[in-house]
Amino acid sequence: MLFVGIDWAEDHHDICILDESGDVLRRRRIEDGLSGLETLQALLAEFAADPTQVIVGIETDRGLLVRGLLASDYEVYAINPKAVSRYRDRHAVSGAKSDAGDAKVLADLVRTDRHNHRPIQGDSELTDAVKVLARAHRSLIWTQQRQANQLRHLLREFYPGAIAAFGSDLTSTDALALLMAAPTPIRGRTLSQAQIGSALRRAGRQRQIEARAAQIQAALRQPQLQAPARVADAYGATVAATVPILLELNAQIAHLEQELKKAFEEHPDAEIYQSLPGLGIVLGGRVLAEFGDDRTRFQHAKARKNYAGTAPITKASGKSRIVLARVARNRHLADACYLWAFSSITRSPGARRYYTALR
Repeated sequence: MLFVGIDWAEDHHDICILDESGDVLRRRRIEDGLSGLETLQALLAEFAADPTQVIVGIETDRGLLVRGLLASDYEVYAINPKAVSRYRDRHAVSGAKSDAGDAKVLADLVRTDRHNHRPIQGDSELTDAVKVLARAHRSLIWTQQRQANQLRHLLREFYPGAIAAFGSDLTSTDALALLMAAPTPIRGRTLSQAQIGSALRRAGRQRQIEARAAQIQAALRQPQLQAPARVADAYGATVAATVPILLELNAQIAHLEQELKKAFEEHPDAEIYQSLPGLGIVLGGRVLAEFGDDRTRFQHAKARKNYAGTAPITKASGKSRIVLARVARNRHLADACYLWAFSSITRSPGARRYYTALR
């Protein structure tokens, strides 16, 4: 057996190859990309005729390098950087650290302690595609929320009537259409109900247009504290620059959601996930993407809960016993499970009863 540690970086990777007794066979720095992977394969071929004899330790579970290692039929372990740091302290207490030294630590770790870690499993290409779309979709939503928070902060400084008109839903098409038409309080007060109704129609609203236009007009014309005219105009220009960003984010989020829907519904496990209370297209796609579809990934249900971060940890020593939330987890999956839990209590009477009992 050969044990390989790879300390990866953006443009190069340090590697260390050990035999079963822990002797160093090769140390090398390889380039990132195809040429570097070919160099690594050639080095390993000098000592092992069968790729299944090669075990690799690396501090990431994604990227083209990892895909190339898996495609080469090597057994690959993604080691948490914190675990690598703790393992390094077993061999050197001086605090010294180098890329080449970390590669040696990773190789030693998979040589002696790989039974305490989980190898990277092979999810299907479709699941990997769902993961890319689900993470990109969530990332855009977070970007949208940051932009909405910035917009709300701007409006609080000079345009409270707009917040009164739309509340916290500043990413809605109604709010963005009106702010595009009236980015300042002076302009907002001059809008007639007909103009507001036209803006709502252009934004896509089809029902209760007149009633909603009256509500918005009343909110915009309420007496409010005012900023100086020049300052209000400067804020208005900033709002006018922010609104198109949110409009584009809305469009791209909707586009990605459609792509995610197509990929998720194509997966054979989609029906199983959607049968669970609280999981729809978006959350179901996120949960599938993070759990994967390799049936051998988790040995038991507790391992799956640990990965999601829903299983607590206990710290017990003597008479002291403390139960805490798990910090080491897949944060993408933990976020999806949090939303899933609160969605389920509106869809499942059993989930609602359980939640109420816990409260």
